[in-house]
Formats: sequence, C-alpha cells, structure tokens
Amino acid sequence: MKTRAAVLVENKRPKPYAQSKPVVVTEVDLAPPGEGEVLVEIKAAGVCHSDLSVVNGSRERIVPLVLGHEASGVVQEVGAGVKNFKSGDRIVFAFLPSCGACGPCMSGRPSSCAPGHAANAAGRLLSGETRLSLNGKPLGHQAGVSCFAEHAVASERSLIKIEDSLSMEEACLFSCAVMTGVGAVLNTAQVPFGSTVGVVGLGGVGLNAILAAKMLGAEKIIAIDTLDSKLALARDLGATHTFNAKDPDCVEAAREATDGGVEYAFEAAGSVDAMDVTYRITRRGGTSVSSGLSHPDHKFSLSHVNMVAEERTIKGSYMGSCIPSRDIPRYISMYQRGLLPVDKLISAHIALDDINQAFDTLDAGDTIRQVIRF
Repeated sequence: MKTRAAVLVENKRPKPYAQSKPVVVTEVDLAPPGEGEVLVEIKAAGVCHSDLSVVNGSRERIVPLVLGHEASGVVQEVGAGVKNFKSGDRIVFAFLPSCGACGPCMSGRPSSCAPGHAANAAGRLLSGETRLSLNGKPLGHQAGVSCFAEHAVASERSLIKIEDSLSMEEACLFSCAVMTGVGAVLNTAQVPFGSTVGVVGLGGVGLNAILAAKMLGAEKIIAIDTLDSKLALARDLGATHTFNAKDPDCVEAAREATDGGVEYAFEAAGSVDAMDVTYRITRRGGTSVSSGLSHPDHKFSLSHVNMVAEERTIKGSYMGSCIPSRDIPRYISMYQRGLLPVDKLISAHIALDDINQAFDTLDAGDTIRQVIRF
C-alpha cells in the first residue's frame, strides 16, 4: 500500500531544519504485515528528543528511515499468527519490541531485550525484516515503530492495547514520555513515600518524573532547567523548589534547600552536564538515575572515593524499566483518576508537514510535547 510518511533523508544537516529540510514528507510503499506483525493506522504521534537526536546525528541510525517512536493508533490488519490483536483495536506503541524469550525478557526486564535492541539499531522490525521502501529502495524503521506516517507495520511485541475512553492525542504520550519519566521514578528508583526528589531537565520525560514524585507524596521536589518557562510549569505540576541551571550557585542552592541534597535525583536532559548536576545534588547515600540519551562519545566522570565513601548509587533507566503491557495500562488508570495529569504536557497540535519546523521548536527548548494529528 501507499502511505505518507516523514523520511529522514540525511542527518546532521545544519539548523534551522525548516530551511535545510533533513526530513521529507512523501508517499512511501508499505508492505503488508508478516507473521507476528500488525498494520496500524496512526492517529497521533509525539515529537520527542529521541527523534531529534536521530536528526542531529547524536544517535547513530542508518538512513534513510521513517522517523517516529511515540504514537497511538488503530489496528487495521493482522499478520499470520497474531492472536492478541484484531482489526479495530486501539493501541499505543512501545519503542523497544521485546522478544519474550531472551534472558532479560525471561527475567522481567524487557527494556534490555537483546533481539529488540539489535533490531532497533539495524532499523528493522523484530523479525529482521523491513516493510518500508521508497522508489524500490528499503527504508529503515525507527525503534520498530516509524509512526511519523499515516500507517505503520510493527511487530505485535511493539503494541499495547488501550481502552476506548482515552483520546488518541493523550494516549500517544504514554508510548514514551510517560512510560520513561514515570517508570524511572516508580520502577528504576522505586522512590518511597515522603522522599526528597530532584529532576534535572524539564522536557516531557522530566516533567513526568515530577508528576510521579508528586503522586508518591515526595516531601520536596527540586526542578532544574535552563529555561524559566519550564521552571514555572514544573512549579504548576508540583515542584516545591526550582533553580536555573545557568546560575553558578544552582547546585549549592538545591543542596541547601534539601539539607544536604535529595535522596533521589533524575537526569532527563540527555547531557553529561545535566548528569553532573544530578549527581552533585544527590545526598550521601542517595541514588542518581539517568534516563537521558547523550552522544555515545560523551563520558561522565566522578570521584570514585566519593561514590564509595558516601555509598552512592548510580542507575541507568531505559524505557522507565517498564514492562509496557503491565505498566502502560496502570499509568493510564492513574491519569484517569487524576493522579498523573499528563495532558498538561501537550504544548501544540501540528500537522505532519510541519515536522522540520517542529524539530527547530524542540531544539530551541520552546515546547514540551508537540503532537502530530493524523
């Protein structure tokens, strides 16, 4: 079938992207779903920094490829062997398919699925195949999803069924931003009630971490970013203290406000500088969690003796350490009960044709979540 899609034809083009146009919206060929795969009509997709990192080249991926990894949609057709989905089902995507049979999957850690990571790195579906092409040449799949398109074929292992009561614009946020930010707090760090929490980087993931910390009854919630507009939004969402990272006294002020630092700190900016701040605002015996994705060449250094003597813990959090089929329905329930007001994070609704400008807006930090409507 033919479908319109946003194709990244070349990464690392100069900014502004509205002028250099690294992404071209065009008609592509989409093959039918193979065994264990599903054809989905995309209804809404969020524009995330992980998409931008592929455009600017900080995340190496094979191009050309169809972008997008955070979305909601409706099942149109199922391939052979698919038993858990049928035409008409409303779904959201997980940006890492889990095979269910490798060591990490069998131990309850699908976010570390080895075949899933290998398929994503290769720009292929979990089956090892590609279903997208342009002028007879194959196109890569981003994160096994490629949802910046009117239709997508994905492994059934990338899909989570959702209720009919949720709007598609709200639902797409649970596909990445909510799963990653809330999951980092609930799953990776397992923050207990009444703790002190810090979040560095107030994009979609960081603000979801703040929502989760507030839901858990954190005593103090420290929010740090370089933009005052995001600090103001963080206060509206539950942060008790906000500090601008450009202030040279930012770390000391955050530590003073929490009597020596927070018990749990979360990095959500995808930069080494942000991780350094995250570690430094964490108190003795505390836990620093990173869910941001910086360039593979960037290194984070720390004092070994400080880590040992203060019994510090450093954790990575990918996909919020979630089991998507278990956690996404739970997070949706929390939203519907008023515990996670994630709809407040939608900054704008845009058209697919506006995608290059959307990346400029995201790169400038002027937005939280732009949602593409189809």
